[in-house]
Amino acid sequence: MHRLTRTAAVMALLLAGPSFAADPPPEASPNTPPLTLEAKIPLGAVKGRIDHMALDPDRGLLFVAELGNDSVSVVDLAMRKVVDRLGKLSEPQGVAWHAASRTLYVANAGDGSVRLFQADFAPIGRIELGSDADNIRIDSGGNRIMVGYGKGALAVIDPATRRKIGELPLPGHPESFQFDETGGRIFANVPDAGLIAGLDATTGKNLTLFEAAGASANFAMAVDANAHRVLVSFRSPARLVGFDTATGKRELSLETCRDADDVFVDAKRHRLYVSCGEGVIDVFGLNDGDYVRLARIPTASGARTSLFVPANDRLYLAVRATESEPAAIWVLRAQR
Repeated sequence: MHRLTRTAAVMALLLAGPSFAADPPPEASPNTPPLTLEAKIPLGAVKGRIDHMALDPDRGLLFVAELGNDSVSVVDLAMRKVVDRLGKLSEPQGVAWHAASRTLYVANAGDGSVRLFQADFAPIGRIELGSDADNIRIDSGGNRIMVGYGKGALAVIDPATRRKIGELPLPGHPESFQFDETGGRIFANVPDAGLIAGLDATTGKNLTLFEAAGASANFAMAVDANAHRVLVSFRSPARLVGFDTATGKRELSLETCRDADDVFVDAKRHRLYVSCGEGVIDVFGLNDGDYVRLARIPTASGARTSLFVPANDRLYLAVRATESEPAAIWVLRAQR
């Protein structure tokens, strides 16, 4: 995108102010699926794998890590179009928007860096982590930014100084990791070690180790704060397993779709969403106290990364380009 065009687009967004609100849901019949496709937002000439996403809710901007394209796209959700693209990255995997400092963080697997961009998307620095910078999480207070990287660590970044101030060691490369419902612990998937680690979020001390019990390739994770449960989706075999965050006891085990990369909790509807590379989203809901599969929503092969936004009842699914269709973000609306 031409720099002048970029500046004009960003200024228009800033002047327009927030436009990120959930519309009232349409009247749903008993046969309405729990997720319905609302729109496909084309990403343009984007090739290869697409990884994780993040949201700036004040401006309604979705940031999409286009790993195979070495770029991050900026999607205006109200306009349903790409308004900017940040290029010359190195296999971006994780993205996070730090609202207090109005800074976008982008973790790059290719060179191990975390790149920083200000609100108008001009670059403002980088943090060198060494190798394979991956998922990013921000604590609930916005005081710490955590980045999984290397052969086994979570880097701790201070958003005030924009510098790495420490790290929490792990026995292998972390995939998805999440803060618990109190913010005092971090649960991390460590598939190479065949476990889920529970760490003190400040000291990094090991508090809990959840054994995979014969399952492997645990990549996706979510925390159900209301149920005090950490949910882990394994790829081999394909199962969604829930552990009590206090005791580590296994409370839930469900067959799910193959090649899962994201799982989300829809607390308002008491549902779970699992997005999978086999080309489906599994939707689970409570029935007499137990989770059961409500639906298997067809999507597209390889579309495994997603982002659920409870504030507007939307699940955003990253769909890579094929011979017949360009890369796109599919917008699915939670119903009922």
